[in-house]
Amino acid sequence: MLSCTYMYRINKQSFRNKTNKLPVLLGQSQKLFHTNDLALLWGINNKNTLYTTIKRYVKKKILIPIHKGFYATLEADKIDPLKLGIAFLHQFAYLSTETVLVKEGIIFQNIPCLTLVSAVSKQFKIGDNLYKVRQMKDEFLYQDAGIVIKNGLRQAGVERAVADLLYFNPNYHFDGAKFVDWDRVKKIQQKVGFK
Repeated sequence: MLSCTYMYRINKQSFRNKTNKLPVLLGQSQKLFHTNDLALLWGINNKNTLYTTIKRYVKKKILIPIHKGFYATLEADKIDPLKLGIAFLHQFAYLSTETVLVKEGIIFQNIPCLTLVSAVSKQFKIGDNLYKVRQMKDEFLYQDAGIVIKNGLRQAGVERAVADLLYFNPNYHFDGAKFVDWDRVKKIQQKVGFK
């Protein structure tokens, strides 16, 4: 019969062999990681071990620092800016308001940032990309009326983006108002609970 200590050593050693950090990291479909994500991914509880491992991987250019405590396995300019912003935010969010409406020709001005809706209000910059996050109450935020999934990310359709912008600014002027289906906007407002 094996002693408990001997079994523990065998298990600990086999655990180390099974969790070679590099293949685990590079085998992920996800390419963006916060420090806590890496701790969970690698099964590291000791902060010194975690920071030392991260520092080594940054030095070897396996991990690329994007922002304090936020890393990628690709250069930031090779990552979709929307994925980058939502991953950095690290909570439920979707693309909406001006970014969607400029793209669809409803707003004619140039908007220099990507506009997101989430449970927090925040502005930040990653590389050349500016982000503006508007805070929406939870009771409205998680209502999916008018939200579509594109490239695995949530985005507001035109009418939801209009409804969202009116939630934040009821007097907003839309340059291309004639291109908006206002009946659909009203239905979305009702479904979400804005009105």
